[in-house]
Parts: sequence; structure tokens; C-alpha cells
Amino acid sequence: MLDVIAMTPVGAQLTGLRVDALDEHTVLDLRHLLAEHGVVVLPAQHTDDAAFLRFLRSFGSTMFTVGEIPVPGYPELNVVSNVGRAMPPRSTFHTDTSYVRKPPAFTALRAVAVPDRGGQTWFTNQYAAYETMPVDVRHELQGRTITHVMTGLQLGPDEETSAAHPIFDIHPVSGRTYLYLSAPKRCAGVSGMSSEQAADTVDFLFTHSTSADNVFRHTWSPGMS
Repeated sequence: MLDVIAMTPVGAQLTGLRVDALDEHTVLDLRHLLAEHGVVVLPAQHTDDAAFLRFLRSFGSTMFTVGEIPVPGYPELNVVSNVGRAMPPRSTFHTDTSYVRKPPAFTALRAVAVPDRGGQTWFTNQYAAYETMPVDVRHELQGRTITHVMTGLQLGPDEETSAAHPIFDIHPVSGRTYLYLSAPKRCAGVSGMSSEQAADTVDFLFTHSTSADNVFRHTWSPGMS
């Protein structure tokens, strides 16, 4: 039996589920949980790459981010690691692979080994970001798009590197409106605005959506997904 504990400001912890191939009913339950809570944390899994991949394939075709480092033997998975690097990986809030016309519906992470300190992943509630936005800003941005661009990867000439997406969109499962945004460096323009206006708008949206009361700080432990 699945046991769900809602978290604030976003996310839910789920127990009673093993990360491996899922039946259609369980996939549907998880899709609805993700649509409602945005993030689902699955503690104490201690699974392996093969089972993790079977779990992911239960939701449909996988998408590998071209330019990332694949897991040896599992080219559909990529590695996030500070091992063997002079500088540890650092990032800011972003939406994965938003620079393609059809981004993946979900991103999944699995902790294999974690550092003694640091290494948190932060998540924001983009439903709340929209719902708490000043009404005049919502009206001004309704119907506009942001052009999302690729940064930090080496891609081939035939790979997608930019795509325009609505600033506000409706989730196909929950029916709720959310703010679709990425890091300011990955947002190259806003439709109908000058470059200066667009930069100011993106900075405002980023600051608003990543305010402290809208961020869930996830601390990893080995075996957590």
C-alpha cells in the first residue's frame, strides 16, 4: 500500500513502493501524485541502475540529455558527480532540457554516494509561483513566450539548442496553471519585449519563484530517489 506524506512548500514523500518496473495502475497513481505535488521523494530504495531504468521506462520513452556523461553500460542514464573533478559541479535553479521543443515530462534522480556535507537539490513550487504573482504582472505576461537556450554543453549541428515555451501553461493532468522558467542565462528573450525588458522580466520571475518560502531543500542519503 502506498503511503504519501505531503511536504511544504512542494513535494511529497512516498513509501510502500519499490523502484523497479511498475504496472499501469501504479504509474497512473504516480503521475497524479507528481501532478499534484511536483516532486515525489522515494526513501530507502537501495536499487541499482538496471532497476532504476526499468522504473523510468514504466512512464514511457526516456530522453538522454546530449552532451552529458552517460552511466557505463546504461547510456540512457547520466552521471552527476564531483569525483575526479577539480571543481565540484555547481548549479542554480533551472528546468532540465527546456531548450527543446518537447522537453521530457519528468526528471528522475538517484543517490548512489553522497558527500558528508552539501549536495542538496532545491525544488520550487511553480504552481505557487504563478498563483502568488501580482495580478498586473500575470496580465502583462499572459500569452507571451520565453526563448529557452542551451548552455554549458557541446552539441552537434543537428541538435536542438533553443525553443520558445509559454511563460504560463496548464498542467495536462492537474489542470492548474504554472510558471515555466529556467535559469536567467538560459532565457534568451521574451516575446514582444526588448532585450532589456526581457532581462528585467526574467530576473523578476526568477527572484519571485525562488523566494525562500517557495523552495524545498532536499538532503540526499544513499538509496534515495
